[in-house]
Amino acid sequence: MIDEPRTYWFPAKRRGWGWGPPTSAAGWIFLIAWMAIDIGLSPYLATHDFPLFVAFSVFMIVLLLAVCFIKGEPPKWRW
Repeated sequence: MIDEPRTYWFPAKRRGWGWGPPTSAAGWIFLIAWMAIDIGLSPYLATHDFPLFVAFSVFMIVLLLAVCFIKGEPPKWRW
């Protein structure tokens, strides 16, 4: 059985800790959809229901970080 190389949606940054811009089409689709949902709903929620806006913002950040950890290159500090 031949192991196929794992393709990461988000590569690790060259300097610092974290991930850089997507390198695959799936990564770009996810990031654009995430931004559209976040930017589309945030102004409405901020003016109509602030506690829901805070919960929504926390959820969206956790979702983005979870996808980066699952589909991204393992992060580590790089100099």
